[in-house]
Amino acid sequence: MTPLSLRLRSTLMGKTLTLTFSSPPPPPPIAVLVTAFRGRARLSTAGPVRASRHPLSGMDDALMGFISGKTKATELAHSIWENVVRKGDVVVDATCGNGHDTFALLKMVADESVRGCVYGLDIQNSAVEYTSSLLDASLEPKKRELVKLLCICHSKMEDIVPKSIPIRLVAFNLGYLPGGDKAVITKPQTTLLALQAASRIIESGGLISVMVYIGHPGGREELETVHAFASHLPTDTWTSCRLETLNRSTAPLLILIFKK
Repeated sequence: MTPLSLRLRSTLMGKTLTLTFSSPPPPPPIAVLVTAFRGRARLSTAGPVRASRHPLSGMDDALMGFISGKTKATELAHSIWENVVRKGDVVVDATCGNGHDTFALLKMVADESVRGCVYGLDIQNSAVEYTSSLLDASLEPKKRELVKLLCICHSKMEDIVPKSIPIRLVAFNLGYLPGGDKAVITKPQTTLLALQAASRIIESGGLISVMVYIGHPGGREELETVHAFASHLPTDTWTSCRLETLNRSTAPLLILIFKK
């Protein structure tokens, strides 16, 4: 099925947002996207919006912040994760980097009974060390134990995640390690293997979130790989969408892949 693109413009800010779906939403009114999950897109009409009207309550502010340029794509991603992840869930940070996504995910899954688990992966020892240092400085020991950090390629996630455990979210933040060696980047070949692995371990109602950076050599090729993977998933079991800023040529893109 040919992907369908919707272009929404914030006339006050002059910023354009494109959303590409693998399954067609209903005809959109002049509006702002609220949710693109469960095989359909639902948009709110112009005027005041009540959070209770939408399955993903709390998304309005984050999305409008992204459209107006006040919210980073990473912050929008975190807001989306919060509407998918539940206390006690098991999630995977496939590229833990400096640990900020890992830390955010732990706060989402950890409950009062100290359940939940975050698997944090990265191919670079320095990234695992940065993440470990951040968590050690920020968490009490019991919660710190809920994070399992491994220096391993994200394509190998099935080797470390127990097959009997349902995974609610797999998050990717592609490119190079901020502050690290820019020559060490995620590659299309291994990222594709990682996406395939994520699609096998994610549970129904779960999400694969992919932040793609295109401002470095190899970034656009990796984007093409991620986009092709998301676009060709069967629409009866998956919904994929793509969030991007059109008037910033090297801005990161957020690709969301939801399992029905």
